[in-house]
Amino acid sequence: MSTNNYGSVASEEDPLKGGEDLDDDECMEIEPLGKRLMDVVDKYWWLGCCAFGGPSAHVGLLRDHLVLQHNWIDEESFMELFALGQGLPGPSSTQLVISTAVTHGGPLGGIIAFFFWCLPAFTILTISGLFLYSVVDPSSPPIWLLGIPPAAVSIIFKAFYAFGLTLDKLGTALAMLACTAAVMINGDEHIPKTSSQIVYPALLILGGLTAYLDYSILKDKAIGNYSNVKPNDSGERTAKERKLIKKVGIPIYAGVLMFLLWLVLFVGSITLVNLGYTNEYLQIFEVFFRIGSIIYGGGVVVLPMLQSELVPRGWMTNEQFFQGLGLTQAMPGPLFNFSSFCGATYKGVLGAFIAEIGLFGPGYILIFAMVPFWTRIRHMAWFKVVLKGVNASAIGLIGSGCVFLYAAAVKTAADAMVFVIAGGLVSFYNVPVPAVIVVGAACGALFSSSVLDVGQVKYH
Repeated sequence: MSTNNYGSVASEEDPLKGGEDLDDDECMEIEPLGKRLMDVVDKYWWLGCCAFGGPSAHVGLLRDHLVLQHNWIDEESFMELFALGQGLPGPSSTQLVISTAVTHGGPLGGIIAFFFWCLPAFTILTISGLFLYSVVDPSSPPIWLLGIPPAAVSIIFKAFYAFGLTLDKLGTALAMLACTAAVMINGDEHIPKTSSQIVYPALLILGGLTAYLDYSILKDKAIGNYSNVKPNDSGERTAKERKLIKKVGIPIYAGVLMFLLWLVLFVGSITLVNLGYTNEYLQIFEVFFRIGSIIYGGGVVVLPMLQSELVPRGWMTNEQFFQGLGLTQAMPGPLFNFSSFCGATYKGVLGAFIAEIGLFGPGYILIFAMVPFWTRIRHMAWFKVVLKGVNASAIGLIGSGCVFLYAAAVKTAADAMVFVIAGGLVSFYNVPVPAVIVVGAACGALFSSSVLDVGQVKYH
């Protein structure tokens, strides 16, 4: 028996059991579910309309919005959930959206956040898949889209810099290693980009293992800084941690069932297709769910995998694939929304829904499966240490995104001008990300050859 910081008596606990009961004072602090769900709507409804720039930019946007501006979640919890998503297959930024919402509104909060996160781009891309040539021509985008890519990339740089400031000597070394490895994989013609499916998880595991060995073996001579890991972190939970478990509201057995659901869908869909079932919608689900279950590294890896599956099957032409990709890259929200375009091109609205569910499904299910485990072991010393190492490697992967996305987004002097303006606004004047995107779009249009015609010299 022991006494906690609140003066009440608590017993030694199994980290995966118990701890859900709160005393009356703690229960009083938890707002009604309806109020918490309305808070989720208030904080997440617009994100799917403004989240340009890919997963690295999304992380920066979420950190600014949820941690810095609204104190929705503390920095430590945010970084733990970020690392958790990085260690799972699927779209990591989407998993971060879901998990941060779950910490406040439980499973319903996560579902609501996911809905708002995906809906805008899903709607536009589904319509585009049905009527491609009557919408935007990706080869000749309107001038209001020109400034969005460099503005979005500036947000990634800001996020990378901010995350980098949190690293100690060991974390910096792990981030440098991960960044270098990711740049090599994606920038070497002799290394297939699909190798990231193995290398990215391996880098995250290596980061966690290195931190754990540094903490447990070197102890007082450790390279890393473990001041946030207290000797009693392996003991009882604090009232704040018990409150978090209550707010999340997902028991351990539900997490296990979610994992089993993913396994059944994964194995079952593959088995049915291999047994000769020819239903076209089943085939769509199987292809997208299978890819979503083995994908690490986000869009860089998922795109060649989708192309190698969809084009040879005749579901869409190579031209349609790249036109849809160009349109998707101009949309806010996760790149995985490209699945809705692919599904709509092949089998209309129902095809779009099935493809979207298939590609997002594994990551969606697995983050719900992992969150209840996270809430119950996050106070354990070894878990904090391992996540510290995983975080460092994940930050390095964001750095590699900066390298490639800058080259892809900043193609002219005008793009660089937008990058500087947007980066200055978001980094030094704390202008909200949605406003920065709007300013970037306005500047891109203003600098374009159709208006002021300045800075049009190409860099490449």
